[in-house]
Amino acid sequence: MTLEHKYSQIGTDLTLSDGTLIEGYASLFGIADQGGDLVQKGAYAASLARLKSRSGSVKMLWQHDPAQPIGVWDEVREDERGLWVKGRILTDVARGREAAALVGAGAIDGLSIGYRTVKSAKTDKGQRLLSELELWEVSLVTFPMLPDARVGAKGDTPEALVMREMAEAFVAARRILTPGI
Repeated sequence: MTLEHKYSQIGTDLTLSDGTLIEGYASLFGIADQGGDLVQKGAYAASLARLKSRSGSVKMLWQHDPAQPIGVWDEVREDERGLWVKGRILTDVARGREAAALVGAGAIDGLSIGYRTVKSAKTDKGQRLLSELELWEVSLVTFPMLPDARVGAKGDTPEALVMREMAEAFVAARRILTPGI
């Protein structure tokens, strides 16, 4: 079983309120990411149903590190647009306090899903159409892979906007230096 990651950039759709409550889209349907993958509507449905049937949960991690849970996702669901998540960053955990501060300042502006591909097909453009995914976790990350799934913390400061622009420049440089990622 191979664990894959798919990144979404936080923009105006993800909000951080009260310093710990976070909600927004972790994945958007029908939009190609930088690797050329497209997630199809309904791709998460079976996985979410299996988790619910066994009282399981999608984990909230820091940078995909299973040793660093930073909170809990209280709600994970599909809607017409994509995979929507709502949860709480736990500030009783040291990394949770750091994550809340970094998201609040705009220094961290990405979400990424950790999943296993169950069903996929190639499109006529050579892209991978992901039709069924087993969702394991949604992480807060530095470098997202799906720039169109943007979110932003409430009350962006000028410093946060500069940090976001710098992060986007790093993503662009990474694309140039490591083609195929």
